[in-house]
Amino acid sequence: MPHFDPNLDHLLLFDGVCHLCDASVRFVVRHDPAGKIKFAPIQSPLGRELYLRHGLDPEAPGSMLFLTPQGAFKASDAAIEIARTLGGVWKLATLLKPLPCALRDAVYFFVAHNRYRWFGRHDACMMPTAELKQRMLD
Repeated sequence: MPHFDPNLDHLLLFDGVCHLCDASVRFVVRHDPAGKIKFAPIQSPLGRELYLRHGLDPEAPGSMLFLTPQGAFKASDAAIEIARTLGGVWKLATLLKPLPCALRDAVYFFVAHNRYRWFGRHDACMMPTAELKQRMLD
């Protein structure tokens, strides 16, 4: 396992042109008042580099990627780890962990595959709010 960079602790890489992904980032910001989770769009230089480093294609982003000291999590595992990090009632999502990853990811990738059609997309990465700008690494 590669050495973990503490500057990337709890970094969520997301599709910066996806409306659903933007809404998910805003959700995390609202429920993470301590600001533990940081963000970078996959389309940014840092996002591209990290996405590639973890074997994912930044030209066709199909999964969020959540980097923590415990490892790199993608797809449904990323969603569960984000919920665990948020704590409180959101930790209940960890109850999904015993379900087979293939089943959880099938649902995740079904939504991911249809996200632009169902929720739309931006022509460019979103403009972050002032609060979010402080938590963006790129």
